Amino acid sequence: MTKRVLIIDDEQGIRETTQVCLEITGDWEVFTASSGKEGLALAASQQPDIILLDVMMPDMDGLTTLKRIQSDSEIQHIPVVFLTAKAQPSEQRQFSQLKLAALITKPYDPFTLSDQLTNIISAKRNDL
Repeated sequence: MTKRVLIIDDEQGIRETTQVCLEITGDWEVFTASSGKEGLALAASQQPDIILLDVMMPDMDGLTTLKRIQSDSEIQHIPVVFLTAKAQPSEQRQFSQLKLAALITKPYDPFTLSDQLTNIISAKRNDL
């Protein structure tokens, strides 16, 4: 079964690398967005199974994008995973207060990312 993921990251290299990684290591249909605004529109139109969201982006950062996702009844059911280089303990505590499905730190292991996302989706479905 094909799984659908939306990658929202302002860095083209991260989007492309993550997309290739997921397409090669798993049966993923990948959508990408370079900004929070673009990501919100794609999330609504494509209804992915999961969203990988960068924290630090210009204009609309990941926290703001997350809040908009969580307040939108059309997309609030989609699990969101922060993909971030911000891995300090104080930042991780802040992220733990959010309704995130998971936090994955950059650099991530490209060989396990597909399995991690699949497990997150399965866990989320079991919670429903």
